[in-house]
Amino acid sequence: MDQIEFYDVVHKMKVSVKASEVEKVTYERQTKSGSTQIRYAVKAVKDGVKLTKFVSKETWDSLAG
Repeated sequence: MDQIEFYDVVHKMKVSVKASEVEKVTYERQTKSGSTQIRYAVKAVKDGVKLTKFVSKETWDSLAG
């Protein structure tokens, strides 16, 4: 996976970022039933705009870093 495609909400267009320039993050929260939900995402900055994209665990695991 060389490029990851994000949607830039400021410029209202899709942008591509090199996979080596993204940061892997997880967001955890407690659900009403008490279990923990984990969301997987990648973050990047392009042209001064912060970009975030939620991805599947398989995609998140396949990225280096």
